[in-house]
Amino acid sequence: MRLLVAEDEAEMARFIAKGLREHSYAVDVVDNGEAALNEAYLYDYDVIILDVNLPRKDGFSVCRELRARNVTGSILLLTAFDDPEDVVCGLNCGADDYISKPFDFGVLLARIHALLRRTSRASPKVLAYCGLKLNTSDHTAWRAGRTIRLTATEYALMELFMLHPDEPLRRESIAREVWNEEFDPFSNVIDVYVNRLRNKIDSGFEQHLLHTLRNEGYILSSRNP
Repeated sequence: MRLLVAEDEAEMARFIAKGLREHSYAVDVVDNGEAALNEAYLYDYDVIILDVNLPRKDGFSVCRELRARNVTGSILLLTAFDDPEDVVCGLNCGADDYISKPFDFGVLLARIHALLRRTSRASPKVLAYCGLKLNTSDHTAWRAGRTIRLTATEYALMELFMLHPDEPLRRESIAREVWNEEFDPFSNVIDVYVNRLRNKIDSGFEQHLLHTLRNEGYILSSRNP
């Protein structure tokens, strides 16, 4: 899942992004409304967390423009206002939900999960490929009845491969989806995590599923490339 956080308070933005990344989300962060619009046009976000009081262009205007351009990702407004009229204004602009500041991160996470459940863009509960299975609700994985224990980053990487079976994934795509758009796609961190995941899902099995494509990237496939 890929999320955009549009928040001009730097400490708040870091707090939200850090928590979401720890829960296996790929997160991009911007600090003004114009940048939020640009990012939302460039990338297909599952949820956009949008502060109402943004500089350059306020959250209500951003929300309205996104919906006018048929951006379908869920929009969650962050508001410091308790006035019901502000909440009504945000929902009428096309937002799916709102949360008032200050808030507990667990509440924010629950709201995001609820939005993902309500949209058809959310991943199916269990992804399966050639005996390899991944539960997207509780982040458990197994192959041929054997449980595979995953870290948060390994889970995000495996989910990406499971959503794109038999499809070559370039390093740039992996870096953007599993980490964020500023992550260096040529960092050896990608190789380290792919190798760790490969050892977990292929070790002990005659048929290997995760393969390296020379000068291209990686692929989840039942056939040797």
